[in-house]
Parts: sequence; C-alpha cells; structure tokens
Amino acid sequence: MKSKLIRSNPVWRDYKLQNLEKPELYREIFPYRKVGRIYFDDSFVVPRPPEDFFITDTTFRDGQQARPPYTPEQILKIYDLLHKLGGFSGLIRQCEFFIYSDKDKRAVWLCKERGYRFPEITSWIRANENDLKLVKEMKIRETGVLTSVSDYHIYLKLKKDRKKALEDYLKIVQKALELNITPRCHFEDITRADIYGFCIPFAQKLMQLSEESGIPIKIRLCDTLGMGVPYPGAALPRSVPKLIRAFTDEAGVPSKYLEWHGHNDFHKAFVNGITAWLYGCSAVNGTLFGFGERTGNTPIEALAVEYISLTGDDDAALLSTITELARYFQKELGLEIPPNYPFAGRDFNATSAGIHIDGLMKNEEIYNIFDTNLLLDRPVPIIITDKAGKAGVAYWINHNLDLPADKQVDKRHPAVKKIYAKIMQAYEQGRTTNFSHQEMERLVKRFMPELFPSQFDHLKVLAHNIAAKIMTRLSTKAEFSSLDKEKIDPILSEFLDAYPFIQYIYLTDVKGKLITFKVSDPKYIKSYEQMPIGTDFSSRDWFISPMQSGKLHITDFYRSMFTGKLCLTVSLPIFDEQDEIKAILGADIRFEELLKMQEEIDEEKLS
Repeated sequence: MKSKLIRSNPVWRDYKLQNLEKPELYREIFPYRKVGRIYFDDSFVVPRPPEDFFITDTTFRDGQQARPPYTPEQILKIYDLLHKLGGFSGLIRQCEFFIYSDKDKRAVWLCKERGYRFPEITSWIRANENDLKLVKEMKIRETGVLTSVSDYHIYLKLKKDRKKALEDYLKIVQKALELNITPRCHFEDITRADIYGFCIPFAQKLMQLSEESGIPIKIRLCDTLGMGVPYPGAALPRSVPKLIRAFTDEAGVPSKYLEWHGHNDFHKAFVNGITAWLYGCSAVNGTLFGFGERTGNTPIEALAVEYISLTGDDDAALLSTITELARYFQKELGLEIPPNYPFAGRDFNATSAGIHIDGLMKNEEIYNIFDTNLLLDRPVPIIITDKAGKAGVAYWINHNLDLPADKQVDKRHPAVKKIYAKIMQAYEQGRTTNFSHQEMERLVKRFMPELFPSQFDHLKVLAHNIAAKIMTRLSTKAEFSSLDKEKIDPILSEFLDAYPFIQYIYLTDVKGKLITFKVSDPKYIKSYEQMPIGTDFSSRDWFISPMQSGKLHITDFYRSMFTGKLCLTVSLPIFDEQDEIKAILGADIRFEELLKMQEEIDEEKLS
C-alpha cells in the first residue's frame, strides 16, 4: 500500500516530560458544560498507510464490559468464528482476554488448545506486578497494560503527577521485559492528553527500552471517550491523523507496533479507525458488532469489509462468517442486532424502494450494495406491497423465518393465499405504504402459527437448560463413582433441599439396577417405595440413552404416575477416573415448580 517514494520522517527532537503542578484539562476544547470543541490549526498531513495493516479484537475484554459475561464455551465458539472470519489469513491478528477469574482462565486454555496461529491470544492487566505474574502463569506472550496518559486520569483519578505516573509505568514495563513478556501500553484517554508534554516523551522512553531489551514494546492509542476526529487540518489532541504521525514520525514508534482503539461516543469509532490505518497505524482494535463499553467500539466486521475495499484482497476474510456470527449472537446469546445494522441486521439489504420478486429476477444490483447472497450468505429480502403476489408472500415467509428447505412453503399453500388476500384487502381500502416486518410477522403468525415457537416452547428450552446445568454440576461429585449408598445419600438429600422442584432423584448401576433414591416430598415416599432398591430400569429410555451415548439425556414432558405433576426426566452417566461409565444418575423434575424458582437459582451454581 505505501509508495516507495514516501519515507517516514525521522525523530527530530528528544521531547522532555513537562511535569505540571496542576492538570492540563484543555478547558477551551473540553468545557464539559458544553459540547466539546474541534479546533483547526491550518496544518495538514498526507495519508501514509503502513505496508502491513490488520485488525485486533477485544470482544472478550472491552466487549464484555457492555453485556453479561460469556461462558468459556461461548468464548470458544466466538473465537472459532473469528478465526474463520479473518484469523486464517492473519487479518484478525490478535484477541484480547481477561485472565482474572477461573472462568477467564478456562476460556483462555480452551482457545489455546485450538492451536490457531491467528488470532493470537493476548491479555489485559492493570499496571501492577502481581497481574504480570498471572500473564506468565498463563503462558501468554503479550499483554496490554493500563497506562493512562491524560491529566484527567493522572491527576484526577490516580492522584499522581506526570513524573510519578511515568516512573510507575516504566517500572511495570521493565518488569514485563524481565519476564520476556511483550508489553502493550494502553495510552488511555489519548485524545484529551498533552501529546508533546507527556505522551511523546513517554513513547520515546518505551522505544529506548525496546531497543535495549530487544523485545517489542507496543502502544495502543485509546480514544476512551470517542473525542478523536478524522478531519484534515484538525488540531491535537483530537486529530487522529496528527496523533498517528506524532507517534510514528516524532516518537519513532514503528507502525507495526502502533494500534488504535476507538469508542463511538460521537459516531466516529469506525471512521477514526480507518483514518488511523490510512495515516500509518498498522492495527485497529475493535469488537464484533461494535459491542463495547458505553456506546461501543469499532465493529470488526466493518473493518474486514473496509480492508478488502482498500486492498482488493478478497481472500483476506470469509465474509459469510459475519452472518454466522450474527445468527449465533441472536439465537444463542439472545443479543438483539438492530434490523438495519450494516452487514448483519435482518433488513440491512432490504429496501422500501420497490424491490419485488420480478425486480429480483430482473437485476438485484439496482438496490444491493454487492452480491450479499454470495459474499454474506444473505439473499436480498423483499418488501411486501400490492405488487408482491403470492410468490412474494411465500418468499418473505421462507426468507424471514429462515425455514429449512424441507419446511419451506410455496405460493400454493392455503395459508399463503389467506395472507395475500389480507394484504390485497388493505390496499383496496386505500393503503399506500409497504407492510413492515412486524406486520407481516403478525399476519403469518395468525395464519401459520405452527411456524412460531410458543411461549410453552420457550419455557421448555429454559427448563432444559436449567435442569441440564444443575444435574451436570451434581454428577461431578466423586462419591457417585464409589456406588456407596452411605456416601451418596447425604449428597442427594442436600441436593433436594437446594432444589425442591426435583421430586425424585436416583442412581442405578450399569445394568439398570436401582442403587439408591431420595424423594423430596414425604407424602409420596410410600408411592416411590413401590420401586425398591434393586428395581430393574434397564428398559427405560432415560437409562438406555446415556448408557449408549455417554451424554446427558432429557425426556419429553409427561405426567407423573405418582404425583400427577408435569415432569421431565434428566439422566446422565457417572464416570470413573478411567472415563468408564460406573452408574446412571437420574432425576424427575416438576416443570411448573422449576419455572417458579428460576429467578431464585444462584447464577454461580449454574455456571
């Protein structure tokens, strides 16, 4: 990308730290009680993209600060998809992780086991030596270190002056180098900082340490409040072009060790990231779908598309993975993506300009940004008007409800004819606007309710999830593999006390013979004693399935013959240290009582 005729300017001056008694808050730029001002200084820098630029990810760090924490298994799935999207080519170069909790560490180890070269696993820590020890223990090669640079942070938050802050930051960096860890210093709040009075002298010190140690030291420029602007001629500290060039040209930071991290407070996270690329910063940091603290971060999927636009390298990213990620976030994680969100929203490539079935067959290029079906696995949705026809209604149903091939409907379906009749009736009565997604969904739900999960279906999924988690947790008790009734019974009793919606819990040997059982409600004990110790359950599905698969099994709902309650049975194998099945643990769970207690169940117990 970079012309051979353009050369980076050398470091021309050794900048000295300016240690002020009072913080420099740039009140003329950031008056606080008014919207911040953008100043121009009539000086311009020309774009100069680095020879190699790429994306880094913070979905599991900054991205998790805007939502409930991911489980380790969810992180692994997303990490796999990040690799599929752009890690295979090295476009998505790194992923940043927390490493504080046991969950965090488990997620890191699961991802490490994949053995992917990219995205490389890095961490984020506070600026203290104990956190560095965690990085070493986790065998992570590179870590981000919080090194805030604005006087808002140094004086008002940390209660230090610049000299003390610099000393502390350099101390932790030197410790990282001693441990052979690549430090990535996060210059927090860079767009409100004194660039030449603190940031550049700090960066020059880091480059000296890097040269002396032979270990790269990276710098992440963090636009914490989204104050950066991409405008030519804008002044520091808000000018993204001048920030990048100050670090590359005057602090001597190689482009490949410089990274931009932007927030979207002023709707500029994406354009500022691209501007950072164009002016010499190799790495732009972002999150999937822009999820992040407050207004969010630069969207990674948008960076991937823009990279292809800038370089023409169509093979750098598998863009259909964006659709796969969007479906996972919505269906599995329950996160809403706005319908008009670019590349991933339900209706992002739809238009109200009149695309119908006939228009699609003629030429979809008229309204589509590119071949979204080919590149994103997203066919063009149609807008329903009086011109859509029964074929259009069927197309809408199949596309918007994402029906599998064997369940798709065509225009001859009786319900399609009824829906179409209702649509035409509206236009005959004077309607002039197209039918919205919500209106169409209501019509389809009215005439084809079987295509929609009921409230009961949602409750069943919830019941399955809760039951599976609590039983899986219980099955890890070492006492079960001993088959010793005296050791097992106290555990079962304690478990029933904690989860009284379980009416009957029991353990069989591998031949299906009942070893022991407990009943939660004393009034039903005599009924269950009709199945004494030694009763043979080997013909029951709840026994056969986990014995054959080695996995958890959940039955359909049924009425208990003893209590008359609507129940489901959860069963799963108990393994010994050699991973041999030693027993089958089962529980009959009362559905209604389980749902009543769902909010009372401790989340930690289900994790």
